[in-house]
Amino acid sequence: MIKGLAIMRRRKVVVRKEEPPRKTTTNSSLTITTVRYGECQRNHAASIGGYVVDGCREFMASGEEGTSGALACAACGCHRNFHRREVETEVVSECSSPNNSSSRA
Repeated sequence: MIKGLAIMRRRKVVVRKEEPPRKTTTNSSLTITTVRYGECQRNHAASIGGYVVDGCREFMASGEEGTSGALACAACGCHRNFHRREVETEVVSECSSPNNSSSRA
C-alpha cells in the first residue's frame, strides 16, 4: 500500500453458463453450473525464472460467443485458460408434499 493512498480492489468476472445435465427420471432436481473467469494468472517472466503477472483483474471476451475471439481476453490478450476459473454449482429441487388421500383418525 502506498503511504497516504487507500487502494480499493474491485473484482469483476465474466459469467458463462453451461448447459445443465438432463433431468433423471427418479430425481426431480436440476443442477445449474455457472463458470466465472476472474483475474489473469499468467506468469510473463517464466522464461527468465521470475514471476510477473500483468494485473488484469477480469476476463473480457474480445469476440462473440462461439468465435475464437471469445477465448482471448480484450484487456490483456491472454487466453481464457490463464484466468482463474471459479465454478459455482447450484442444485435446485422441487419439494412437494405427497398427496395425502387417506384420512387420519
